[in-house]
Amino acid sequence: MKITRETLQSAVDENIISSEQANHLIKHLRSHPQTGPTFDFTHVLYYLGGLIAIGAMTLFMNLGWETFGDLGILFISLIYAAIGILLSNKFQSKGYAIPAGICATFVVVLTPLAIYGIQQALGIWPDNTTYQEYHRYIKWHWLYMELGTLAVGVIMAWKYKYPFLVMPIAVTLWYLTMDITAILSGGDYTWDLRKLVSMYTGLLIVGLAFWVDIRSRNKSDYAFWLYIFGVMAFWGGLSLQHSDSELSKFLYLCINLIMIGVGVLLVRRVFVIFGAIGCCGYLGYLAENVFRDSWLFPIALTAIGLLVIYLGILWQKNEASLTRKARSILPGPFRELLESRE
Repeated sequence: MKITRETLQSAVDENIISSEQANHLIKHLRSHPQTGPTFDFTHVLYYLGGLIAIGAMTLFMNLGWETFGDLGILFISLIYAAIGILLSNKFQSKGYAIPAGICATFVVVLTPLAIYGIQQALGIWPDNTTYQEYHRYIKWHWLYMELGTLAVGVIMAWKYKYPFLVMPIAVTLWYLTMDITAILSGGDYTWDLRKLVSMYTGLLIVGLAFWVDIRSRNKSDYAFWLYIFGVMAFWGGLSLQHSDSELSKFLYLCINLIMIGVGVLLVRRVFVIFGAIGCCGYLGYLAENVFRDSWLFPIALTAIGLLVIYLGILWQKNEASLTRKARSILPGPFRELLESRE
């Protein structure tokens, strides 16, 4: 639960704490920059600046860097990495956890560029593709860059222990499975195969995220980015599957409903958001194709919506007892994870 001034004021109104204690607590929380990320102007600036710097060395990299040559690219990457580590250590020593984590992440995303420079310098780059295409196309020879990035990412995450460092690891795992599939398929990498690989890769990453979630339940949220990219990969691959069967489309709806349930259970909004989008897509399909000329469909849909609201009311009335009974049969670590999210 996020502590706000309104929350503390309600505690003051109920004589749980005094007004003076509430003011002191607010000042104490604001004076500690190592607290978790919140949606305020300071943190927006942190992440905006960090994403601009990260994007400059990844998605927005242009061909101009090729003019520096292979050793030039390697040398500049190492200088940037050294600056990133110095800044991360400096911010960490001052208690600025979020800027420190962003700078450490910047070092990780530089790894593919540095490895690209090394391969070019050693003359083992296999074709005329450039680093600019790394984030756009699937190629087997990105494998060395991805393995190197995973290695550096794991080392940096182990040393600095900032949750944001998991972001490039999650992205690289996604890239890696695509490129390994290209190798195994002998380059015959069809669109249908891409969708299947994305779907199953997403499931694997979600499974990894759940394992990390259980292991780090009493620490920082290291599973956040794994859940994000795992759900994106799974839901994207699933939603792009083609089917002419009404049964398979209904199963798609059921999977999205399960995703919403999982999201509520784990308190992970990403499942709920994508599950809700999938459900809306299915209902839109029914309205446009199956019940196009039916005047009963909107009425039935309205009734279903009202029924769902009523179920929500029933759940709210009995939430405490139902939650207690459900958690009593869960494994201990899973129960602790859910209780830590309250």
